[in-house]
Amino acid sequence: TDKVLAETGLFAMVGKAERGPAAIASIVRHKTPYLAAVGGAAYLISKSIKAARIVAFEDLGMEAIYEFDVQDMPVIMAVDVEGNSIHNSGPLEWRKRMAADSIARNIGI
Repeated sequence: TDKVLAETGLFAMVGKAERGPAAIASIVRHKTPYLAAVGGAAYLISKSIKAARIVAFEDLGMEAIYEFDVQDMPVIMAVDVEGNSIHNSGPLEWRKRMAADSIARNIGI
């Protein structure tokens, strides 16, 4: 991730997998957010891509780096430029909510 971000000047990355600590550090260093596309939404995502061109690693096929012109792409901010990741904050929030619900049920609220 660091090499790609250092050498390409990407505005943002789009994917669907969780980013590890090294990738998140690169995202913060290069101020390049990571946006998540929802799995199974390929049709909707494809409709938002108005133009595409390969800019690097053409030999990697689908894993090449593309430049897209998009309109209304259905993605969410997965890792922001400060390193906040929904893969960390999301589970923490749901654990808190589930614990609160469990306590409420146990005391009859």
